[in-house]
Amino acid sequence: MRRFYDAVYVNNLKNMRSILLSLALFISAVAAAQVPSVTVENSKGESVETTSLLEAGTPMIISFWSTSCKPCIRELDAVYDALPDWKEEADFRVVAVSTDDSRLLSKAKSFAEGRGWGEDFVLLFDKNQDFMRAMNVSVVPHVFVVDAKGKIIYSHTSYVPGNELELFEAIRKSLK
Repeated sequence: MRRFYDAVYVNNLKNMRSILLSLALFISAVAAAQVPSVTVENSKGESVETTSLLEAGTPMIISFWSTSCKPCIRELDAVYDALPDWKEEADFRVVAVSTDDSRLLSKAKSFAEGRGWGEDFVLLFDKNQDFMRAMNVSVVPHVFVVDAKGKIIYSHTSYVPGNELELFEAIRKSLK
């Protein structure tokens, strides 16, 4: 009977080892997540490679939004309102990525410009949702903080007033 229990114990250890190894690989893959290379459109209608955002060498907030998403708009407005104070403490950029499709592209552009976001944000338009898919975004708002090397260091979905403070805290930590 003892051999049976020893065999079960060894088998459980092997299973546990496999689970832990899989978990470690998953965590390292998530921790090493980078901004993928995808072509999107800027507010002038020009094609832009998303990896070109990394050329400035500064951290950034990347926010996926749509014109029909009220929480997205509230969050981007909150970031826009806080941006002058934040910019006094840290050098970073905000990239607002519209996920509206090609039928709503002109509406999204005029909407973003009308709110003043074009003054302080990098506006990108992902009309085919290629960047959205590459970043594994399934719902908006979905926001990422990316360090100066392009590594994703923070993300959240949905919006509750005050979440914008978490974004800035992640930016500050990335600069230390």
